[in-house]
Amino acid sequence: MPRRKLPELPGRHDPDSLACHMERFLSHLAVRNYSGATITDRRHGLSVFILWCAERGLERPHEVTRPILERYQRHLYYHRKSNGEPLSFRTQAQRMIPLRAWFKWLTRENHILSNPASELDLPRPEKRLPALVLTADEAEAVMGQPDSATALGLRDRAMLEVLYATAIRRSELTGLRVHDVDYPRSALIVRKGKGNKDRVVPLGERAKVWLAAYRDQARPGLVAGRDPHHLFLSRQGNALDPKRLSEKVRGYIQSAGIGKPGSCHLLRHTAATLMLEGGADIRFIQALLGHESLETTQIYTRVSVLKLAEIHAATHPGAKLVREQAMLDAVLDAEASEQKE
Repeated sequence: MPRRKLPELPGRHDPDSLACHMERFLSHLAVRNYSGATITDRRHGLSVFILWCAERGLERPHEVTRPILERYQRHLYYHRKSNGEPLSFRTQAQRMIPLRAWFKWLTRENHILSNPASELDLPRPEKRLPALVLTADEAEAVMGQPDSATALGLRDRAMLEVLYATAIRRSELTGLRVHDVDYPRSALIVRKGKGNKDRVVPLGERAKVWLAAYRDQARPGLVAGRDPHHLFLSRQGNALDPKRLSEKVRGYIQSAGIGKPGSCHLLRHTAATLMLEGGADIRFIQALLGHESLETTQIYTRVSVLKLAEIHAATHPGAKLVREQAMLDAVLDAEASEQKE
């Protein structure tokens, strides 16, 4: 869901205003090679806080105290979105993390005397399971939706195959360049993924075949003018927009008729879960997904229930239907006789 456009921040022409100090902080992050996505997220989070401060007459960093930050934290907890739902604890933490980094920088640069956010406690992180995961058959149904007889359909099939085979994020897929595909080694180079880190992931033979077909048969016809060297191109010959990619993948999942909503991240969750159920080591999944912490990857071990179900069926006495099957058959026969009468 796109973020709402925020109003202009107050105090842009005051060198000691919160807004001007925010711009200096973001420039500091850019110099330190933080990714553009991280800087954009921090700009949004800090801007929301600055607007909240402006409504309460707070315009400069030294006016923000720890009680003010705690009050803002309570505001986030009680805030309700337009649909009446509260902000998730994850979102609340994401709003507070930039503040902690910002005030630490303000203190280190001697813009304020002490750091009011130094001992600020963040909400406990939620360990939530992915909402839905596709079965292997459902994933195959999605793969078969694009019309590969057309250039755009062949492109879409190649994109679906790459997302499913590599479990990369949508921004990582739209950022791929032509030379990022290592066809002889069946590998994909993901450059500047989350955290501005590069990684190499296996592509798989099937995805490689579809990708090569797109490269040779469809992509040349999509190039308009000078080749931008992005792997996946739009109808106009430009790099594909991540939001447009999500719309396309969501449409193919809907048209597959599997009754499960989702988009690019659903294929990412599905790839990780099915590989774990197939016996892949959790640390390999961590490397594939580009997770910095193994704890982030371990959430998939709670989704992958196939092996657990096999053990449950083999060992739990209540999981077997032996004597009980005859009893169930008798009940069903009795119900059928009553309906006939």
